[in-house]
Amino acid sequence: MTKRTISRRRFLACAGLAGCGLAGDAAMVEPFRLEVGRQDYKSRAPIPDRPLKLLHLSDFHASWSVSLDFIKEAVALGLQLHPDLICITGDFITRKYEDFGAYGRVLEKLSEAAPTFACLGNHDGGFWAERHGGYTTPVPVLEMLAASRIEALRNRSVNLRLKGRDLCLTGIVDLWSENLNLRAAFAPSGTVGKPLRIVLAHNPDAKDILRDQTWDLMLSGHTHGGQVVLPLLGAPWAPVRDKNFLAGMYSWEGRSIHITRGVGNVRGVRFNCPPEVSLITII
Repeated sequence: MTKRTISRRRFLACAGLAGCGLAGDAAMVEPFRLEVGRQDYKSRAPIPDRPLKLLHLSDFHASWSVSLDFIKEAVALGLQLHPDLICITGDFITRKYEDFGAYGRVLEKLSEAAPTFACLGNHDGGFWAERHGGYTTPVPVLEMLAASRIEALRNRSVNLRLKGRDLCLTGIVDLWSENLNLRAAFAPSGTVGKPLRIVLAHNPDAKDILRDQTWDLMLSGHTHGGQVVLPLLGAPWAPVRDKNFLAGMYSWEGRSIHITRGVGNVRGVRFNCPPEVSLITII
């Protein structure tokens, strides 16, 4: 046996062991390595001495691969940040779910702590979800949110005032839904002045159809940060058209877009892309 053969075999053996190790990490470790993502957002009328803490959560994906205990852990971690406002940007489930009562009791901890609003994702019921093994209607998820005192924003806006700031929260249905109605979502509210408008849109590709609307900050999920991020290749399986917008805070045409990596996953793996709860400090 030549030295060259030994080296080649050793290389292949080491590569195989490394591959097994990475696969194990992607399935057993990284999906549960919750992090806190932190971003600052400077509003049009900064109030530095009264920052507003916005907790952005997304993509719980309650399913066989994301347990309710893990979602409970993510909720608890988010609440440790003492948010003033909580926004959830969809995909509460992956397909069909069995215990909405228990799930709702976990989410209720959020609305007990701060005003909580949500939009729905492509997995939460409707046209796209039905074709992929989910519910034909979002009613089961909407009923859970109502029981948890979380206000679902579906093609509509609400106004509120927090820590001296006038806010307008606008929620749209998922981009892959057949029920998107921008006229209803951005209907005049009658609010005096110009509140900071925050849009809840599950899929960040929605930015393109929102280009002609007036808004300041868009919150999205859907990408899972790419979920599997490979060296040199990036995130080839990210479910978005524009892969330049996957995770973090972006400037776009004079506005800002925040995309959280989300809490859960699909198919039980993450690689080089751990889950997160996100805190945005608005100054």
